[in-house]
Amino acid sequence: MTVPLRPISPPPARDGAWVAPVRAIVGPTNTGKTHLALERMLAHASGVIGFPLRLLARENYERMVRLKGVRAVALITGEEKIIPPHARWFSCTVEAMPMDRPVDFVAVDEIQLCADPERGHIFTDRLLNARGLSETLFLGSDTIAPLLRTLVRGIEIETRPRLSNLTCSGHNRLSRLPPRSAIVAFSMAEVYAIAELIRRKRGGCAVVMGQLSPRTRNAQVALYQNREVDYLVATDAIGMGLNMDIHHVAFAGMAKFDGQRHRLLNAAEVAQIAGRAGRGTRDGTFGTTGECPPFPEPLVEAVEEHRFEPLSFLWWRNSVLDFATPAALHASLCVKPPTACLRPAEPATDMLVLRAFMQDKAISGLARTPEHTRLMWEVCQIPDFRKLGEDSHIRQCAQIFALLVRQGRLPSDWLRARLHGLEHTEGDIEALMQRLMGIRVWSYVAARTGWVEDAEHWQRHTRQLEDTLSDALHDRLTARFVDRRAASLARRLEEADGKPLLSAMNRLGEVSVEGHAVGHMRGFTFIPDPEAARADQALVLRAARRAARSEIPRMVARFLQAEGELALDLQSGALLWGDEPIGQLRPGPSVLRPAIAVRDAEFLDAIQKEKIRHKLAEFVTARIRHDLAPLFHAEDATAPHPALRGLIHRLMEHGGVTPCPERPSLTRADALLLARLHIAFGLDTLFCTRLLKPHPMALRRLLLGISLGHTMPDLPPPGAVSFALEHPPLPAEKAAFLSLGWVCAGAFAVRLDRAVAVRREMDALSALGQKPLPYALASRLGVVKKKLPVLLTALGGRVQPPVALPANQPGPPAPFMILPARVQKNQKKLRAFAHAPARPRTMKSDSPFAVLARLKERQ
Repeated sequence: MTVPLRPISPPPARDGAWVAPVRAIVGPTNTGKTHLALERMLAHASGVIGFPLRLLARENYERMVRLKGVRAVALITGEEKIIPPHARWFSCTVEAMPMDRPVDFVAVDEIQLCADPERGHIFTDRLLNARGLSETLFLGSDTIAPLLRTLVRGIEIETRPRLSNLTCSGHNRLSRLPPRSAIVAFSMAEVYAIAELIRRKRGGCAVVMGQLSPRTRNAQVALYQNREVDYLVATDAIGMGLNMDIHHVAFAGMAKFDGQRHRLLNAAEVAQIAGRAGRGTRDGTFGTTGECPPFPEPLVEAVEEHRFEPLSFLWWRNSVLDFATPAALHASLCVKPPTACLRPAEPATDMLVLRAFMQDKAISGLARTPEHTRLMWEVCQIPDFRKLGEDSHIRQCAQIFALLVRQGRLPSDWLRARLHGLEHTEGDIEALMQRLMGIRVWSYVAARTGWVEDAEHWQRHTRQLEDTLSDALHDRLTARFVDRRAASLARRLEEADGKPLLSAMNRLGEVSVEGHAVGHMRGFTFIPDPEAARADQALVLRAARRAARSEIPRMVARFLQAEGELALDLQSGALLWGDEPIGQLRPGPSVLRPAIAVRDAEFLDAIQKEKIRHKLAEFVTARIRHDLAPLFHAEDATAPHPALRGLIHRLMEHGGVTPCPERPSLTRADALLLARLHIAFGLDTLFCTRLLKPHPMALRRLLLGISLGHTMPDLPPPGAVSFALEHPPLPAEKAAFLSLGWVCAGAFAVRLDRAVAVRREMDALSALGQKPLPYALASRLGVVKKKLPVLLTALGGRVQPPVALPANQPGPPAPFMILPARVQKNQKKLRAFAHAPARPRTMKSDSPFAVLARLKERQ
């Protein structure tokens, strides 16, 4: 809608001095007042316009940026400040309007909020004191018109009619409300209950409440405006400047809490909310729903004819303040209004905080100068977004004031600690809303000039946190109260008139009907959404199956061209395309040649299944040859050597490890070739050492288990060389461990290559006799030292325990000894001679030795 502009001309002079005109545009909703104000402001060289909500300030800031560019437009709210160096036009909340900046044009929207008990004194102050150098414009309901004439001398008031008709349609049940309806409730519990009912009956709704951040509210409004849902459930927050494509407004209640008490809505408030119905020249309707009774006839007439009782007074608070002391400040705030039509404002949160500060000597004592008193008042004006109670808000403000006085600015570490925990996006709707309220407090603090260290960083950081939480909150609201598919498809089914529904499938496998997912392809199998499988969605399900069937040839062609998208699950043997199983390994001709089974799929024919099986077989073969490459390399290298071909053939039949009780006699050249191929003998086993690494071992475990038809033992963590067994293994378990490359030795399983190496080292060490046990072997076997003798004995070594020393004999304990594995023949002779009994020696009777012996006997 475009409102024609009047030419801007200077007002008549009074006593030779030029006086800027003050005008008011009043009337009901949908009269184009805000649109006119923006056009008037942008026609001037500079201007400021104040809005009642941060949401509206941001929305109109973006409109102005599109028209004038980002360098010429500023945004000022309590929590956000975007002020380019050469900004000429300002979009603000009413509280944040820069009153000390001279501009050509000043406007205030929803000026009738001068009568609001909570914020009215702010609007009244702007009404009395905000003036443009060339033009001042106030916008609002015509209920304030008489008081405008009383308070603003010479004001020009223009009344504009509504561009469309607004009529009452009476009472409707919630389940029978027409599409494009807004249902208004006055408590969060009512909003949630109605939204749940709309979701079940009509597929879902958008939710708008005053507690939502602007970003979340915009996202919910977009959900409705884009016709993803046909219903909006809201509080009276939609009554302020929210322009939407609403045909009908239904009131679920008539009473609201105004901050002090529960009371019934008056006719002007009903009209403000109901006026959201109809847009431009399109008519709108309003009525009641749920448990709310029909509107009284006089109220209906007043709303339809836009006839309301004029306001009898406005709320006022002195804005010329004395900052000499806190007591002087309080006294100046309590000055009586200058005229009878102004009423002293009820104590707001800032006044309650100020009184608490004055009663706290530790806090009031910090306000020793007018500057500190001014700072105290600025801290008192921090909004209590969290609504956790006055005491909590007062304590928080006191901490901020004390730090600002003592340190000059809020330290970054202190602010970071206050923000800790508010960045989390988990939790329910209420938790996210509470965190958002906390973020808004610190956004306000960071936006204050000179209050925080590194202000630009914290302003940016708090905006990012608010955006992140707002997006998460929008997602939670949408997930809880919107079933997009049900809402859209229900409407489409009603409009289809027997025509086939449009269906398709995207590259991710999601099958959609009329643009909404109703199932997905798991591999080549269609899995319908549980909701779409209901009996009343049979038509949707048929369309989804038709889309899946028509897409199968393209899926098969894409699969056959796939590179790097196939995977093998080493635990189950499933063959995956992306993340979806499409095949399974089965027992084949040998361990290294498993069979491939393609999973059944209702839309695949025999030819397509064979193509898929062949592709999977190529992948599995390539995977086995890659991961077990040393084994295949050994097969190729030993092909010209008859003596080795049989050994390698046995090794491949058993997957890389095979029993070999009798070591064959090989030439030196053949033995060297096996060593180069990493083929080793030991502990009556032939094995490939390269296949004992974690990755080849995992593949071998899978292939052996499939070939043998039973589950193989679990492998230890990668890098382990031994692990404790849970129970003594049975012979079959020992054989299974050995086929994987692990030797069961007592209560332990030791990796085969490490067990062979340690056994050979023991034999070499004791070849020439018994030797002390080297405890360094414990680290090589991955066990503690006290377990080493038992483990070595289990591996076939001979370990002799130490002999205890007598109690009265000092000295270190004797060590464990490693005994030779085999005893040589010469060693047997020496031992026999050493342990033979002594034989008597015979001498000749006439020998010198015999004579000497007889002499000794005589003596």
